[in-house]
Amino acid sequence: MTRHPSPALSLLAVATLLCAVVPSASAQSSDAQRAQLKAAITDAERGQFNAAQAGTLSRNPAYGWLEYANLRRNIETVSNDQAQSFLKRYDGQAVATTFRSVWLPAVARRQDWATLLANWAPTENTGLRCAQLSARQATGKIDAQWTSEAQELWRKNGKALPDGCDAVFTALQAQGGLSDALRWERIDAAADAQQPAVMRSAARGLPAADLALATDYAAFVDSPNAKALNWPRNERSKRIATDGLEKLAKANPDATEQQLPQYAQALGLSAEQQAQVRYQIALWTVASYLPDSARRLNAVPDSAYDERLHEWRVREAMSRGDWPATLAAIRKMGPTQRADSRWTYFEARMLEKTGQAAQAKAVFARAASSPTFHGFLAADKLQQPYMLCPWKPNDSASARAAVSRDPAIVRAMELYRIDRASWATAEWNSALAKFDDTQRRLAVEVAQENGWFDRAVFSLGKQPDEQRLYHLRFPLHHDGSIRREASRNAIDPAWVAAEIRAESIFSPNARSPANAMGLMQVLPATGAAVAKSIGLTNYGGASSLYDPDTNIAIGTAYLRQLMNKYDGLPYVTIAAYNAGPTPTARWQGQRPGFDPDLWIETISYKETREYVARVLAFSVIYDWRLNGDALPLSDRLMGKLVDTRKKFTCTAAAGAKAD
Repeated sequence: MTRHPSPALSLLAVATLLCAVVPSASAQSSDAQRAQLKAAITDAERGQFNAAQAGTLSRNPAYGWLEYANLRRNIETVSNDQAQSFLKRYDGQAVATTFRSVWLPAVARRQDWATLLANWAPTENTGLRCAQLSARQATGKIDAQWTSEAQELWRKNGKALPDGCDAVFTALQAQGGLSDALRWERIDAAADAQQPAVMRSAARGLPAADLALATDYAAFVDSPNAKALNWPRNERSKRIATDGLEKLAKANPDATEQQLPQYAQALGLSAEQQAQVRYQIALWTVASYLPDSARRLNAVPDSAYDERLHEWRVREAMSRGDWPATLAAIRKMGPTQRADSRWTYFEARMLEKTGQAAQAKAVFARAASSPTFHGFLAADKLQQPYMLCPWKPNDSASARAAVSRDPAIVRAMELYRIDRASWATAEWNSALAKFDDTQRRLAVEVAQENGWFDRAVFSLGKQPDEQRLYHLRFPLHHDGSIRREASRNAIDPAWVAAEIRAESIFSPNARSPANAMGLMQVLPATGAAVAKSIGLTNYGGASSLYDPDTNIAIGTAYLRQLMNKYDGLPYVTIAAYNAGPTPTARWQGQRPGFDPDLWIETISYKETREYVARVLAFSVIYDWRLNGDALPLSDRLMGKLVDTRKKFTCTAAAGAKAD
């Protein structure tokens, strides 16, 4: 019987026959070659690696990832020689780092400690750090440095650590490095993190009396109980009680408010600790606009307020239509928070609502200098042009060409174009780690030319001026389809583009954890229903949602259907597109007749509240990109496709950031 070499060995043989030549970064791949590489990687992942095919792809810039795919498929049986040969060939590249992160755990599982130590590289991966400590312990290399590193991991946070760390802490205990004080330190941190299971685990090894108390502490964090009334009256008991009551407040603010006084009295909780609990009681009451919201907010001392609670105090008063109280709440904010365009705008609105028109106008003027949702609304109030100061740097062609030839950037683009986004991102991050600000900006331009539009969102913003790179931060693709489908459904095309930017950043293969797919993140069930309703004869099931034209046709038609359901109001439609019909109906019922800007601000879901404002702000930017001017945002909110258009201007006072 003929014996065939293992796929991993075959790949090593190919590399050896090719004299271990690492592919040239400047190699250019055709679409046909990319298709070959994509298929070869898929085959390797299925255990069907083809050594002959691999040889024909050896000059592809991303060839190392084909090798990686095959080695990963066989990671438990990859020999040390194979692994070390791979690491040597691709030393310094993202593919080597990625391979090491999957190979070393396999090495640890077979307890080949010498190999693990020989191939170790610093990492933030806690599991690997524990494996390395285990290797040093097993090979007799426990010293003061080992103890210090093990204690650092123990202290790292109050959350659960990987199972592989258990052996490290057992050894630490045996060496006398895990004192009772350290156990209590972790118990305290776990209580703060509201992790009772970690508290129990950390307590093992304490003397019996301490263990019993620690177990009681963990039970209280799980569910506050009367045993705490007899705890030692010390700082730790107070801390644990505060942690447990804060946790309870998230689930049941009513019960927490009722129980707080008895624990405060029995344990002597400080005014600050009681304020921490009252903060959570108020927050989890007002976040759902429950009865007693105002009273509970007022029970929180001013010293315990942070930006988050200040915002909720404003929204609570706003939700009741109490304009003087809303204005007072805004004016209690700190100067930095109050100066944000959102709160500057609402301060002006409350001045307007309370009959102080002249003062409102001056405050609107401050907000209108910002190219944001609230800045655009303020400009509408003043009937002024929108502020927008685009920046298009005059970078040299040679600098851009140099970035485009960077080996890691070349590999990143190759991988992205064969739908290996996570690998592409690893190469991208490797490149950007050594780039300066100009090179990073130019890399984003290269990515956009390759259809990788989200790099602008994830890679720009380190410098304030980068927020003004609107041509990069707001890409525009498939504009023909956008215009066509928007016209067919009587919807502003800028809105459709804004939805795509908010949902997928123009990535046609985007897929959410909820299985929303494609440019406009359409759920398969929604896609099928809408396709049927509009008579889309070429709809081929869920996979069709990855086709840009199909996705735009379905997503835009769905927006139209929602618009019809919600009385032609885009701001309600956008909320429903994000959150669904049930919460949207609740918000409509809670605040009927509210002005659109106030209704949006009092949406209880943070994600949806910010999403609606973001999409509407993006619509203004995309109107500018598509047409050079914009539909007034105050009309856009109401679905009025009016003839009046707003101009854009730039002054020294204009802000840089778009929401």
